[in-house]
Amino acid sequence: MASTHIRSARPLDLDNLAVLEVEAGQSFHSVGMPEVAEAVPDREALCRSQRQGLIWVAEEQGEIAGFIVATVLDGNAHIERVSVAPAFARQGIGHQLISHVEHWGRSNSRPATTLTTFRDVPWNGSYYKTLGYQELSGSEIGSEVSAEMRHDASMPGIDASRRCAMIKRNGGAS
Repeated sequence: MASTHIRSARPLDLDNLAVLEVEAGQSFHSVGMPEVAEAVPDREALCRSQRQGLIWVAEEQGEIAGFIVATVLDGNAHIERVSVAPAFARQGIGHQLISHVEHWGRSNSRPATTLTTFRDVPWNGSYYKTLGYQELSGSEIGSEVSAEMRHDASMPGIDASRRCAMIKRNGGAS
């Protein structure tokens, strides 16, 4: 979408990002995951990531349409969270945000981009596969991503058996 503008999140964006995350999360009701749908955003974590310059927002005509939070885990760029407002879903905004983090990782000499997700939720695991991500086997998962997966599994409504770690290596290597 030509009109999408991606920029670093500003402190004044954080309340809007928390609301957007709740709105986007409502789709988990449709796959029988009400506790995930009703999760409350961690505002302190959003503040911390914003201060570190690790949140980017996608704007459509001046309105925040989505956002992505990244970090570095196991030496790779890592997508912590991506949320797109329901009004802007299925318009390629999530893909643009993911591509932005992949580029950020490459420009910072990261060998790959990783993420953790639900393998059986349509807009999660299978979607990331269409973007070139591959599921990691247990022995391939680094210690920092493993720690994130353990933390995720401690959250309400998260069934660890439905989660996976995925990777997209830079340069097309598999």
